[in-house]
Amino acid sequence: MVARTGGNRERPDGGRRRAAQPREQLLATAMEMIAERGLDRLTMAALGREVGMSSGHLVYYFKTKDELLLQTLQWSEEQLGSARRTALARRVPARERLDALVALYLPQGHRDPHWALWLEVWNRSQSGDDEMRARQLELELSWHRDLVALLVEGTSRGEFAAVDADRFATRTRALLDGFGTHLVVGLPGVDRELVLGHVRDHFDQALVPAAG
Repeated sequence: MVARTGGNRERPDGGRRRAAQPREQLLATAMEMIAERGLDRLTMAALGREVGMSSGHLVYYFKTKDELLLQTLQWSEEQLGSARRTALARRVPARERLDALVALYLPQGHRDPHWALWLEVWNRSQSGDDEMRARQLELELSWHRDLVALLVEGTSRGEFAAVDADRFATRTRALLDGFGTHLVVGLPGVDRELVLGHVRDHFDQALVPAAG
């Protein structure tokens, strides 16, 4: 999804940490720390040391660790949403854009930092309040709306077989979430190419128009 793996890579903020606004700087740095060191290393104290800010100052921005994680996820989704909109705006067949959306949605592999953060936020939402869950739901729905719109467009142009776009999008996201979880936790025997093949089969069976 945005910052994928550790190692030598560009920062999610394009290396412009000093020029960013304070909150954006903090969120970009938090995502970078997750990518490079793992989610368990992201604490208020560690983030404060990274940016030269006291824990008390960080509490001014985020109040709690749960809020820090959710805002980091929202920031990461904003970056990914920009990439998704660019992919969906390309003048190519709907199926090609659908495959691009799936490629952006799925984790790159084991311990993908964006997906690791997603899983942590999902887990913490069990004890969160309704407002927190509503913010998380909005992140989910941004993908859903784009997928529905693409399905409707592809059907209207005769590129896809007729389906109930909303129901099909719901089932597709459930499929992607299941496979994505298997990928990010490193389930033996599951890799990204295998998952992409299953998803292509799913689309071929449901969306390819009947001949004639």
